[in-house]
Amino acid sequence: MFRRIRQDVACVFERDPAARNTFEVLTTYPGVHAIIHYRLANWLWLKGFKWLARLLSTFSRWMTGIEIHPGATIGDRFFIDHGMGVVVGETAEIGNDCTLYHGVTLGGTSWNKGKRHPTLRDGVVVGAGAKVLGPIIVNEGARIGSNAVVTKEVPAGVSVVGIPGRIVRKPDPEQDRRRKDIAEKIGFDAYGMADEMPDPVARSLNNLMDHMVAVDCKISNICRSLSQMGDTSCDEAMPELKASHVESLNDKRSSVDKKNATQSQPNTDKPDTDSSTDQTKP
Repeated sequence: MFRRIRQDVACVFERDPAARNTFEVLTTYPGVHAIIHYRLANWLWLKGFKWLARLLSTFSRWMTGIEIHPGATIGDRFFIDHGMGVVVGETAEIGNDCTLYHGVTLGGTSWNKGKRHPTLRDGVVVGAGAKVLGPIIVNEGARIGSNAVVTKEVPAGVSVVGIPGRIVRKPDPEQDRRRKDIAEKIGFDAYGMADEMPDPVARSLNNLMDHMVAVDCKISNICRSLSQMGDTSCDEAMPELKASHVESLNDKRSSVDKKNATQSQPNTDKPDTDSSTDQTKP
């Protein structure tokens, strides 16, 4: 138990740049206070002193604003940042190196006894205000975005955002390379498109390009098979696609402004005939 408490305190310096020294962490971090109280309450719970464990848990909630049931299972190097409003249910299971921010709820969706709270695998991060509900599994390295509501299992290494929670896919370098190749082939500029942003238009364009890559592969396989059979219909080169240039509205405005400025300038190259005539008069 004390080994785990030392690890809980040490991990604060890795995840909170505001932490300056151990004394400050031990005396001013409510998340650390709640974890220390939980470790003691969980030890009492496992020894059969359940009422005393619940009493210590209630005292910890009153002191820190964080409610962790003493029956919950929490691994090593657990960190709660800020902490106010965090709730961890009785049958919740939290792996090693997990981080919760303020307002997080690991709650249940049923009044039945048994497993009714979520399981967080190692390295999971749950953002502020997020709600993870039910006996679901959030797999290794997943990240739950702030204020998300998650009620379904989360694969490893992905991010979940929104209400209800939806998965934002991890970047795939090989898939990105294929998309870039097909975009260059058709003259499409995919600048600013990324899977990290849940943009439905960008996702639709990415799906179209993925489909085009698959169609290209199938056509290449068909042509290869036909060539092996002696057919020469695929020997003709495909016509090149020319990328079109779309002039932006700002470019049009700037060109019009330049034209108007040129027309409004007085012509100083021509001599002033009237003034020269007046000077030559006697």
